Amino acid sequence: MKTILLKGLEREAVGTTSARATREAGMVPCVLYGGETQLNFAVYSDDFKNLIYTPNTYLVKIEVGDKSYKAIVQEVQFHPVNDSLIHVDFLEVKEDKPVVLSVPTIVKGNSPGVRAGGRLALKLKKVRIKGMLTDLPDAIEVDISNVELGKSIKVEHINIPNIELLHAPNVAILTVEATRATRQAANDAAAAGGK
Repeated sequence: MKTILLKGLEREAVGTTSARATREAGMVPCVLYGGETQLNFAVYSDDFKNLIYTPNTYLVKIEVGDKSYKAIVQEVQFHPVNDSLIHVDFLEVKEDKPVVLSVPTIVKGNSPGVRAGGRLALKLKKVRIKGMLTDLPDAIEVDISNVELGKSIKVEHINIPNIELLHAPNVAILTVEATRATRQAANDAAAAGGK
């Protein structure tokens, strides 16, 4: 899994007034949970551009002072009016403990159902997975080369070594749906065949 580096400054004071002052200085208040102690720190808001505003999922290496931590983004909060980033929670991860996170779905191949006029509907843009840090993929690749019109690829069809998919097995990741035009063509062909 790809890693992004964030350099932070430790926050001595916490609370609303401190958080407001941090944001006014162009930084985002952050918290790191899951380790021996909770760490309050701040990161310049521009440093989040490649981490938050992307469909990809990354492991984050956080450097605060002379210490470094491996983490994943747990929760992101945006301002309700101007949509600016106002707070980020991170969860510290360890090499010897399984990690739960969501990774994007990437579609590969060319579906015969789509070539026949169907529409590809991606139902799960991100898939929740569980696995050890060293086994985590950057994305879940789904090959649609054999998906016919009206058929789906479900969670149970995906098999990644050492990774557990946390959705129910019968949940569709993607479906090739019949469009109005393909249904009309099928009805016209049936009517012509009946004459």
